[in-house]
This record gives sequence, structure tokens and C-alpha cells, in this order.
Amino acid sequence: MTQRAIILGATGLIGGHLTEQLAGDETFAEILTLTRRPQTVVSNKVHNHIVDFERLEEAAALFQTHTLFSCLGTTRRQAGSLAAQYRVDVEYQYKAAQLAAEAGVSHYLLVSSSGANPNSASAYLRMKGELEEKVTKLPFKRISILQPSLLLGNRNHSRPGEQLGTILLPLICKLPGLRRYRPIEGRAVAGKMVRLSRQEQTGIEILRLDQLFNP
Repeated sequence: MTQRAIILGATGLIGGHLTEQLAGDETFAEILTLTRRPQTVVSNKVHNHIVDFERLEEAAALFQTHTLFSCLGTTRRQAGSLAAQYRVDVEYQYKAAQLAAEAGVSHYLLVSSSGANPNSASAYLRMKGELEEKVTKLPFKRISILQPSLLLGNRNHSRPGEQLGTILLPLICKLPGLRRYRPIEGRAVAGKMVRLSRQEQTGIEILRLDQLFNP
């Protein structure tokens, strides 16, 4: 049965790969992407909608879909402040999840992070953990949370810390017991999301590190 899906963060690393992969997947007849700036359309199945995330409720009608893929995210440097990063990483995504739950979306998939914890000393991991905690309380039939380690792939902007990590982490992960922390390509995370979306399951699942590499 063909379905309709919506993607948040379609202009990002994972979201871009996800849009391309879903466009070629027969499971979905229509893909809606909600972005802050225009996105290059890769297929006539993909329909891009420019939205104001500060007033996302105005786009509530767009959430009449079967599946929501949430790949939105930023850094403190990109956002300009910790408060601005929080709006993107937590408030925007949670508002979208609420609208999706209210619209009857069945399957919610979220890209989070390895180490996500609402009590973490790291502001980034604390935000990811807080969002996970909030969305798992929403009445979706199925929730899939993916917690990748460092993401590899070409971005539209540079992240100096991640660039250094792409050099050092693969070497560190060759040490005994650390292989499961190895980096993962953004396209691989997108592929895992596509495979999860084809499955008929219920409940909450959290996929960590090595689980993301499994077929």
C-alpha cells in the first residue's frame, strides 16, 4: 500500500539523502518536505513547502500523512546562540511531532544522537535527550529513534569539530571495544530510516550505534 510521508530537515545531510531514497521507494506515493528555504526537487513525487517554524501550526494541514521523518538539527555556531539552537533542536521538532500526533500520523522517526540524555552535562546531548523524552509521550502507534555517532558525508556548511572527528574517531574506534562507536555515513542512516518505515510494527524502539549498521 502506497503512503504519504513528510520530512523535516530535508536540506541537511541525512534529510537530503532520505529525500532522494524515498523518491525512489515504492512505499511512498508522495513526499512532503518542510523547509525554511527552497529545496531542489529531485522527483515529481517530492513537494517542497516553505514554512515558518515559529508559526508551524499554520501548516498543520500538511501533517495529514502516514509517516513523519524528523531530521532537523543545527549547531550553536550555526544558530548563533544556545537559546536559538534549543528552538531548532527541541521546540521546532517537538511542535512538529505534536501536530503530527494530532493529525493521526502513525509512524514517527527521529534522528537523535548517541549519548542523548536529558541530564547530560553536554548542552547538545541534553537537548537531544529532552526531545526524546518529550516525543515518546505522544500517542504515535510507532516511534523509531535513531542514535548515530559521528555523521560522515558532505554538508552545505563546515563543522570544524566534526571534521577533526572524521579523522580521529575512525582511528580510535580500531581499539578493542570501541568499534561500535565508529562513525556512520549520513546516507546509511537515511537508508536505515527507509527500511524501518517499510516495517509494520508498534511501540517505541531506540536504535543505537551498531544497530544502525544492521540491514
